[in-house]
Amino acid sequence: MHVPNGFIDAPVSVGAGLVAAAGVAVALRGARRELDDRTAPLAGLTAAFVFAAQMLNFPVASGTSGHLLGGALAAILVGPYTGVLCVSVVLLVQALLFADGGVSALGVNIVLMAIVTVLAGYGLFRGLLKVLPKNRAAVTGASFAAALVSVPASAAAFTLIYALGGTADVPIGGLATAMLGVHVLIGIGEALITAVTVSSVLRVRPDLVYGARELIGRPELRVQAPVPAQA
Repeated sequence: MHVPNGFIDAPVSVGAGLVAAAGVAVALRGARRELDDRTAPLAGLTAAFVFAAQMLNFPVASGTSGHLLGGALAAILVGPYTGVLCVSVVLLVQALLFADGGVSALGVNIVLMAIVTVLAGYGLFRGLLKVLPKNRAAVTGASFAAALVSVPASAAAFTLIYALGGTADVPIGGLATAMLGVHVLIGIGEALITAVTVSSVLRVRPDLVYGARELIGRPELRVQAPVPAQA
Protein backbone atom coordinates (compact mmCIF):
# COMPACT_ATOMS: atom_id res chain seq x y z
CA MET A 1 0.00 0.00 0.00
CA HIS A 2 3.01 2.32 0.39
CA VAL A 3 2.87 4.68 -2.59
CA PRO A 4 6.33 5.42 -4.07
CA ASN A 5 7.66 8.69 -5.46
CA GLY A 6 6.34 9.61 -8.89
CA PHE A 7 3.33 7.29 -8.80
CA ILE A 8 0.96 10.23 -8.23
CA ASP A 9 1.51 13.55 -10.02
CA ALA A 10 2.68 16.66 -8.21
CA PRO A 11 -0.64 18.59 -7.95
CA VAL A 12 -2.51 15.67 -6.41
CA SER A 13 0.46 14.82 -4.17
CA VAL A 14 0.51 18.41 -2.90
CA GLY A 15 -3.26 18.33 -2.36
CA ALA A 16 -2.99 15.06 -0.44
CA GLY A 17 -0.17 16.58 1.57
CA LEU A 18 -2.39 19.48 2.58
CA VAL A 19 -5.18 17.08 3.59
CA ALA A 20 -2.68 15.01 5.56
CA ALA A 21 -1.28 18.09 7.31
CA ALA A 22 -4.80 19.24 8.24
CA GLY A 23 -5.65 15.75 9.50
CA VAL A 24 -2.51 15.54 11.63
CA ALA A 25 -3.19 19.03 13.02
CA VAL A 26 -6.71 18.00 14.04
CA ALA A 27 -5.32 14.78 15.51
CA LEU A 28 -2.79 16.72 17.58
CA ARG A 29 -5.57 18.77 19.13
CA GLY A 30 -7.82 15.78 19.70
CA ALA A 31 -5.06 13.64 21.16
CA ARG A 32 -4.85 15.99 24.15
CA ARG A 33 -8.22 14.63 25.28
CA GLU A 34 -7.22 11.01 24.73
CA LEU A 35 -3.75 10.84 26.22
CA ASP A 36 -3.50 10.22 29.94
CA ASP A 37 -1.41 8.09 32.28
CA ARG A 38 -2.70 4.94 30.60
CA THR A 39 -2.76 5.80 26.89
CA ALA A 40 0.50 7.78 26.66
CA PRO A 41 2.81 4.79 27.25
CA LEU A 42 0.54 2.54 25.20
CA ALA A 43 0.64 4.99 22.29
CA GLY A 44 4.40 4.54 22.04
CA LEU A 45 4.07 0.77 22.24
CA THR A 46 1.32 0.81 19.62
CA ALA A 47 3.42 2.85 17.19
CA ALA A 48 6.36 0.48 17.73
CA PHE A 49 4.12 -2.55 17.17
CA VAL A 50 2.64 -1.11 13.96
CA PHE A 51 6.13 -0.22 12.72
CA ALA A 52 7.41 -3.75 13.35
CA ALA A 53 4.28 -5.42 11.96
CA GLN A 54 4.43 -3.38 8.75
CA MET A 55 7.91 -4.74 8.12
CA LEU A 56 6.50 -8.28 7.97
CA ASN A 57 4.65 -9.30 4.80
CA PHE A 58 2.33 -12.28 4.51
CA PRO A 59 1.47 -13.97 1.19
CA VAL A 60 -1.95 -13.24 -0.28
CA ALA A 61 -2.46 -14.54 -3.81
CA SER A 62 -0.77 -14.73 -7.22
CA GLY A 63 2.62 -13.74 -5.83
CA THR A 64 1.33 -10.69 -3.98
CA SER A 65 1.77 -10.02 -0.29
CA GLY A 66 0.30 -7.73 2.32
CA HIS A 67 1.14 -6.24 5.67
CA LEU A 68 -0.63 -4.66 8.61
CA LEU A 69 -1.80 -1.08 8.07
CA GLY A 70 -2.62 -0.59 11.73
CA GLY A 71 -5.03 2.32 11.63
CA ALA A 72 -8.02 0.48 13.08
CA LEU A 73 -5.86 -1.28 15.69
CA ALA A 74 -4.23 1.96 16.86
CA ALA A 75 -7.55 3.80 17.04
CA ILE A 76 -9.18 1.05 19.11
CA LEU A 77 -6.26 0.82 21.54
CA VAL A 78 -5.39 4.49 22.08
CA GLY A 79 -8.17 6.53 20.46
CA PRO A 80 -8.80 7.75 16.89
CA TYR A 81 -6.84 11.01 17.15
CA THR A 82 -3.83 9.36 18.78
CA GLY A 83 -4.17 6.48 16.32
CA VAL A 84 -3.76 8.87 13.38
CA LEU A 85 -0.61 10.27 15.00
CA CYS A 86 0.84 6.80 15.71
CA VAL A 87 0.47 5.61 12.12
CA SER A 88 1.63 8.96 10.71
CA VAL A 89 4.85 8.81 12.75
CA VAL A 90 5.45 5.26 11.54
CA LEU A 91 4.99 6.33 7.91
CA LEU A 92 7.30 9.32 8.38
CA VAL A 93 10.09 7.17 9.82
CA GLN A 94 9.66 4.56 7.08
CA ALA A 95 9.83 7.17 4.33
CA LEU A 96 12.86 9.03 5.71
CA LEU A 97 14.96 6.14 7.01
CA PHE A 98 13.90 3.09 5.03
CA ALA A 99 12.64 4.53 1.71
CA ASP A 100 9.43 2.58 2.26
CA GLY A 101 6.96 4.90 0.57
CA GLY A 102 8.17 8.01 -1.21
CA VAL A 103 8.88 11.26 0.59
CA SER A 104 6.92 13.20 -2.04
CA ALA A 105 4.07 10.70 -1.54
CA LEU A 106 4.12 10.94 2.26
CA GLY A 107 0.91 12.97 2.28
CA VAL A 108 -0.80 10.37 0.09
CA ASN A 109 0.33 7.56 2.36
CA ILE A 110 -0.81 9.34 5.51
CA VAL A 111 -4.22 9.95 3.96
CA LEU A 112 -4.55 6.32 2.89
CA MET A 113 -3.04 4.43 5.83
CA ALA A 114 -3.58 6.77 8.77
CA ILE A 115 -6.63 8.92 8.12
CA VAL A 116 -8.86 6.70 5.95
CA THR A 117 -8.21 3.53 7.96
CA VAL A 118 -8.95 5.27 11.25
CA LEU A 119 -12.10 6.96 9.96
CA ALA A 120 -13.48 3.79 8.37
CA GLY A 121 -12.29 1.33 11.00
CA TYR A 122 -13.03 3.23 14.19
CA GLY A 123 -16.32 4.55 12.84
CA LEU A 124 -17.52 1.00 12.17
CA PHE A 125 -16.14 -0.19 15.51
CA ARG A 126 -18.12 2.38 17.49
CA GLY A 127 -21.22 1.74 15.44
CA LEU A 128 -21.09 -1.98 16.10
CA LEU A 129 -20.59 -1.50 19.84
CA LYS A 130 -23.87 0.39 19.99
CA VAL A 131 -25.83 -2.67 18.85
CA LEU A 132 -23.70 -5.59 20.09
CA PRO A 133 -23.79 -7.03 23.61
CA LYS A 134 -21.67 -5.17 26.13
CA ASN A 135 -18.92 -7.74 26.64
CA ARG A 136 -15.37 -8.53 25.61
CA ALA A 137 -16.37 -10.93 22.84
CA ALA A 138 -18.31 -8.13 21.18
CA VAL A 139 -15.31 -5.80 21.40
CA THR A 140 -13.10 -8.44 19.79
CA GLY A 141 -15.65 -9.09 17.03
CA ALA A 142 -16.09 -5.39 16.37
CA SER A 143 -12.30 -5.04 16.17
CA PHE A 144 -12.16 -7.81 13.58
CA ALA A 145 -14.86 -6.16 11.44
CA ALA A 146 -13.32 -2.70 11.78
CA ALA A 147 -9.90 -3.85 10.61
CA LEU A 148 -11.42 -5.94 7.82
CA VAL A 149 -13.28 -2.94 6.39
CA SER A 150 -10.48 -0.42 6.89
CA VAL A 151 -8.12 -2.07 4.40
CA PRO A 152 -10.39 -2.15 1.31
CA ALA A 153 -11.55 1.35 2.28
CA SER A 154 -7.93 2.47 1.99
CA ALA A 155 -7.62 0.64 -1.33
CA ALA A 156 -10.74 2.39 -2.62
CA ALA A 157 -9.31 5.76 -1.54
CA PHE A 158 -6.09 4.95 -3.40
CA THR A 159 -8.08 4.16 -6.55
CA LEU A 160 -9.78 7.56 -6.30
CA ILE A 161 -6.48 9.36 -5.81
CA TYR A 162 -4.95 7.46 -8.73
CA ALA A 163 -7.91 8.38 -10.91
CA LEU A 164 -7.19 12.04 -10.12
CA GLY A 165 -3.42 12.00 -10.51
CA GLY A 166 -1.99 8.64 -11.51
CA THR A 167 1.07 8.86 -13.75
CA ALA A 168 0.69 5.49 -15.50
CA ASP A 169 -1.85 4.60 -18.15
CA VAL A 170 -3.82 1.99 -16.24
CA PRO A 171 -7.58 1.48 -16.73
CA ILE A 172 -9.28 2.64 -13.54
CA GLY A 173 -11.86 -0.15 -13.65
CA GLY A 174 -9.19 -2.84 -13.78
CA LEU A 175 -7.14 -1.08 -11.10
CA ALA A 176 -10.14 -0.84 -8.77
CA THR A 177 -10.99 -4.51 -9.23
CA ALA A 178 -7.42 -5.63 -8.60
CA MET A 179 -6.88 -3.34 -5.61
CA LEU A 180 -10.14 -4.20 -3.88
CA GLY A 181 -9.82 -7.92 -4.59
CA VAL A 182 -6.32 -8.21 -3.16
CA HIS A 183 -6.96 -5.88 -0.25
CA VAL A 184 -10.04 -7.74 0.88
CA LEU A 185 -7.71 -10.72 1.39
CA ILE A 186 -5.14 -8.50 3.09
CA GLY A 187 -7.97 -7.17 5.25
CA ILE A 188 -8.63 -10.67 6.56
CA GLY A 189 -5.03 -10.90 7.75
CA GLU A 190 -5.26 -7.41 9.25
CA ALA A 191 -8.52 -8.35 10.97
CA LEU A 192 -7.01 -11.47 12.53
CA ILE A 193 -3.97 -9.58 13.83
CA THR A 194 -6.16 -6.78 15.19
CA ALA A 195 -8.65 -9.10 16.87
CA VAL A 196 -5.92 -11.21 18.50
CA THR A 197 -4.07 -8.12 19.73
CA VAL A 198 -7.17 -6.42 21.13
CA SER A 199 -8.35 -9.67 22.72
CA SER A 200 -4.95 -10.17 24.36
CA VAL A 201 -4.93 -6.66 25.83
CA LEU A 202 -8.53 -7.08 27.00
CA ARG A 203 -7.58 -10.25 28.81
CA VAL A 204 -4.70 -8.66 30.71
CA ARG A 205 -5.56 -4.94 31.02
CA PRO A 206 -9.04 -4.18 29.65
CA ASP A 207 -8.81 -0.61 30.92
CA LEU A 208 -6.06 0.06 28.37
CA VAL A 209 -8.37 -0.46 25.38
CA TYR A 210 -9.61 3.07 24.67
CA GLY A 211 -12.46 1.97 22.46
CA ALA A 212 -13.92 -0.27 25.17
CA ARG A 213 -13.54 1.95 28.23
CA GLU A 214 -17.22 2.78 28.40
CA LEU A 215 -18.11 -0.91 28.40
CA ILE A 216 -15.42 -2.37 30.61
CA GLY A 217 -14.20 0.56 32.66
CA ARG A 218 -11.11 0.82 34.77
CA PRO A 219 -10.37 -1.85 37.37
CA GLU A 220 -10.60 -0.74 40.95
CA LEU A 221 -7.75 -1.35 43.35
CA ARG A 222 -9.06 -3.05 46.44
CA VAL A 223 -6.95 -3.19 49.58
CA GLN A 224 -7.95 -5.70 52.19
CA ALA A 225 -7.96 -4.40 55.72
CA PRO A 226 -5.28 -6.00 57.93
CA VAL A 227 -6.43 -8.72 60.27
CA PRO A 228 -5.98 -7.66 63.92
CA ALA A 229 -3.25 -9.57 65.68
CA GLN A 230 -4.35 -12.10 68.28
CA ALA A 231 -3.41 -11.29 71.85
